[in-house]
Amino acid sequence: MKVLITGGHGQLAQAFFRFLQNRGHDVFAPGREELDITSWPALKEAFLSFRPQMVINAAAYNLVDQAETDFEQALRVNAWAVTQLSSLCRKHQAFLMHFSTDYVFDGEKGRPYTEEDRPSPLNRYGLSKWLGEMAVRDLAPQYLLFRVSWLYGTGKQNFLAKLQAWAREREVLKLAYDEFSVPTYVETVVKMAWEAYEAGLGGLFHLVNRGFASRLEWGKAFLELMGLRREVIPVSGKSFDLPAKRPFFSAMSPKALEKALGIELPLWHEDLKRFVTSLKKNP
Repeated sequence: MKVLITGGHGQLAQAFFRFLQNRGHDVFAPGREELDITSWPALKEAFLSFRPQMVINAAAYNLVDQAETDFEQALRVNAWAVTQLSSLCRKHQAFLMHFSTDYVFDGEKGRPYTEEDRPSPLNRYGLSKWLGEMAVRDLAPQYLLFRVSWLYGTGKQNFLAKLQAWAREREVLKLAYDEFSVPTYVETVVKMAWEAYEAGLGGLFHLVNRGFASRLEWGKAFLELMGLRREVIPVSGKSFDLPAKRPFFSAMSPKALEKALGIELPLWHEDLKRFVTSLKKNP
């Protein structure tokens, strides 16, 4: 199969690239300098020259705080470009796999969100991602739309990579005790997303590990597994005084996907151990 993966330098795109190449697919995963998805001419040319049978949209504007002041760019990447991708997939009869976020929810429910819960984003990043979701649903003829949360894996653009960097620089770390979601391993996302595609599924699913954790719990578990002894001080997320509001409890339930595939996803701390083992083997 010919697969176009946007956002080719990101952790999700790279994980898909490795996974699909190992299975013999013809994969094109351009970075932004090769394919700017906010450029209509560039998108049309990519479809005409490569002729993908599937598009995996792993490109995203995910600078949550910066989106509050740079909303136009967040919209261009997370909504406008997704609209164009969906339209091109319709024209060329390509399957679209798209990824969204738990930040489409406001965190007020108090228990894990399901696919039936209506989004109500607190920040402009979440709003831009919700608008992208609607474009996929309205325009893409065949699609899988996955919401993920607190994604981590190899690469530098995730919370655990930043935590490692902070631990190298500081003896004392401050982590939020009152922000809860689901730490989710990128390798699990790729594997289960592909299983869903091969099973002929379509529509919206929450693709996260089982369980949920606070930033504090997740961070402490990672530091312990890595053997990094640091003093960790629990603080409220509000104390960081960030420009964008975060949902207090945005954990999502993967039960719909588990039922559809007849499987059980790993618990978040099980996958965290698997990630740390891999990280120690390939530092």
